[in-house]
Amino acid sequence: MRNNKWSVRQRTSLILVAAVASIAVTALLVPKNRASEQVISQATSGGSSNGKAAENGVATSGSILPGEGLSKVIATIEQETKKELLNLPIPAEFQGRVFEDVNLPKKDKVIALTFDDGPWTDSTVQILSILKKNNIKATFFEIGQNVETYPQLTQRVLAEGHVLANHTWSHSYRQFSQEGAAREIDQTEALIYKLTGVKTTLFRPPGGFLHNGVADYAKSKKYAVVMWSADSNDWRRPSPDALANYVLREAQPGGIALMHDGGGDRSNTVKALPHIIADLKKQGYRFVTVPELLEMDDKEVKFQQAAKSKGDISQQMSSNLEKYKATQKDKA
Repeated sequence: MRNNKWSVRQRTSLILVAAVASIAVTALLVPKNRASEQVISQATSGGSSNGKAAENGVATSGSILPGEGLSKVIATIEQETKKELLNLPIPAEFQGRVFEDVNLPKKDKVIALTFDDGPWTDSTVQILSILKKNNIKATFFEIGQNVETYPQLTQRVLAEGHVLANHTWSHSYRQFSQEGAAREIDQTEALIYKLTGVKTTLFRPPGGFLHNGVADYAKSKKYAVVMWSADSNDWRRPSPDALANYVLREAQPGGIALMHDGGGDRSNTVKALPHIIADLKKQGYRFVTVPELLEMDDKEVKFQQAAKSKGDISQQMSSNLEKYKATQKDKA
């Protein structure tokens, strides 16, 4: 039997359901008198009610009704749970490793869509709308300087369920000292964390350059260095049809598709994306984030290891049985 460890999305849903159920039961069991309503009102309004009015059980303009308080608590739990799950460590075998895809059985037709160089004003917004319409979650490798310029877009990427990843601060191809590489990655990491509460664990070097210092520093910090197996070549600005064909031609189970939502005019990427999604869906593909892809690979590796171990045990038992039979035959 396969390892049935739940995905990040499944664990999020389960925790939220449990939390909401717990709060709802508590709300039903608490006596509904004026004093308890006063406590709830004060708690949900940050304890800012007027002294005399609160003493007399009279709601003030700053108070929140118990129902509203429940909604507020649920929203807070949901936000904190998402942060906690988005900060889960990636599988150990990918920490400090460079990879361009994962090895999955051909029947597992999943692919990760990734977007570089954002956030960007028009194109990031348009790509988010297309992904939302198709109920697809993607992975966004963001440049620190752009995050600083458009912080609200980075927050929107996360709010819509996508994964944030590190793409350096300045997107420079030059050679970096260790200190310079550290600034490029750490500064971006710190800003994304400040804005979203997410600590990035995925890194993609600008231009795919692996030997100018930044990738080595990322590996030393246990980042997973994510390359790609399907290149849209959209930085060359091919026609939408040509761009889509680049991705579709190289798509494979466990693959990672590279596109851009920032860094220039990405109108052709925006035009090509619906076609890419529709065609891959026709081929039976599902879309996952890079962390989900790594989780699937981790499950497959553990499944194969368990199967091998089971086979080794069976083989050893058979060998022992044959030895026992031979011993009994000699005795006879």
